Amino acid sequence: MKPSLLQQSRRSNSFRGSTPLDSSPDGGGATKSPAAIFWLVLHGLCCLVSLVLGFRFSRLIFFLLFSTSTNSNTGLYQTSPFRTVADIAENLAFSTSLPSLDSSPANRTSGVSSSGVVVGRHGILIRPWPHPNPEEVMKAHRIIERVQREQRAQYGVKSPRTVIVVTPTYVRTFQTLHLTGVMHSLMNVPYDLVWIVVEAGGVTNETASLITKSGLRTIHIGCEERMPLSWEDRHRMEARMRLRALRVVSEKKLDGAVMFADDSNMHSMELFDEIQKVKWIGAVSVGILAHSGHSDEDLSAVRNEGDESNSPVPIQGPACNSSDQLVGWHTFNSLPYVGRSANYVGDRATVLPRKLEWAGFVLNSRLVWKEAVDKPDWVKDLDMVARDEANVESPLSLLKDSSVVEPLGSCGRKVLLWWLRVEARADSKFPSGWIIDPPLEVTVPARHTPWPDAPPELPTSEKVTSIKESSEKRSTKTRTHRSRRGSRSKRKHEARSVDAHVSERHSHEN
Repeated sequence: MKPSLLQQSRRSNSFRGSTPLDSSPDGGGATKSPAAIFWLVLHGLCCLVSLVLGFRFSRLIFFLLFSTSTNSNTGLYQTSPFRTVADIAENLAFSTSLPSLDSSPANRTSGVSSSGVVVGRHGILIRPWPHPNPEEVMKAHRIIERVQREQRAQYGVKSPRTVIVVTPTYVRTFQTLHLTGVMHSLMNVPYDLVWIVVEAGGVTNETASLITKSGLRTIHIGCEERMPLSWEDRHRMEARMRLRALRVVSEKKLDGAVMFADDSNMHSMELFDEIQKVKWIGAVSVGILAHSGHSDEDLSAVRNEGDESNSPVPIQGPACNSSDQLVGWHTFNSLPYVGRSANYVGDRATVLPRKLEWAGFVLNSRLVWKEAVDKPDWVKDLDMVARDEANVESPLSLLKDSSVVEPLGSCGRKVLLWWLRVEARADSKFPSGWIIDPPLEVTVPARHTPWPDAPPELPTSEKVTSIKESSEKRSTKTRTHRSRRGSRSKRKHEARSVDAHVSERHSHEN
């Protein structure tokens, strides 16, 4: 037994001392077995996992122990050496609901500007209240206005002239609507402006209170003659009112560019930049918005009568050649509307413009002065033109030669204003100044819908009949219910009696 034990111990020692990993006897190019490689890879993977978990755990411990508060006033993120995740979640929920507790803008703007709130690895920045300080907003607007003013001075018109606007008007239902639109357009003009308002029927407080809201320099003139109801007479009356405004320009020697802005027209802001280019008199293209109250049959008849060559193109203005020189005029074709145009204000028909509207012309105010330096000879005297007011249809009546007109707006290719005539009936009613005094009557209660909750009350006779009918219906219903109940009870009683008889017979037989 002893020799065998000694041999086994020697064999084990020799096995332990040998290097089974060395496959070659010389020891060079040693290779490892697959089992050893597997254990090495597994050991490295375990080390990597422990490294990642240790980093995550150490960051969480660092956040719990050493995170600081960013706002000592609110105390939202005050830390303690030992806090749980539930405490942190409670603080975060409280911070998100805090802005709804205080709604004052001052407190909102002076709130938390930045925070150390961390979700996972990433921090969250809590922004202040989004509404900025109103003083800073006004300062920014002033800076932008200054920049725009400097840009206009550098790249725009070097020496802009004063814009003189002539507007004829009169008190009517749509006056406030039309005049307010023109007023807001003029308030946006970046140049010095004088607004001459000529009112038919004399100066009224309604028109005066409306134009004073603009804050512009205004000249309010009244004409004793009232505005007529027919469109033909109204066009002539408006021409006389414009001539009256030109006389005021001549008497006061207002220097600038005169434009004719009717109260129902719509203007592009580019128009006020374009009129600064005028030397003496210029013309722009006008878009004609011919309003019609015709039915579809009348409109189809108008389209059938006018072929493609005579179709009304809604443009009125100068016509130029290829070298951008004035060669004629493009007018609105009114032939398809012959016999179908409106004759009086408020008619349900198409209101047609004149051959050339005053709104499409701009002139230098020195043309109407009595004495002006370098005044051209092809201009007529204003007093001589005013004597023949009936034949004055456009500013071309002031010229001896109409070929001197300067086309504006890319030689008439740009439409810079739109002509529109929309009026209510002459007998339509409206509150004075659109001020409701006394207050309106209540037609629908404020707490109820327009539909009544209960049916309307009936007269006494109808009430009595309805009550009788309802009582009769109720009595018939109760009778029918009672009869049904009685029949059901009788059937049950008969069935019970039959069962009793059958049981008695069976008992006797047995």
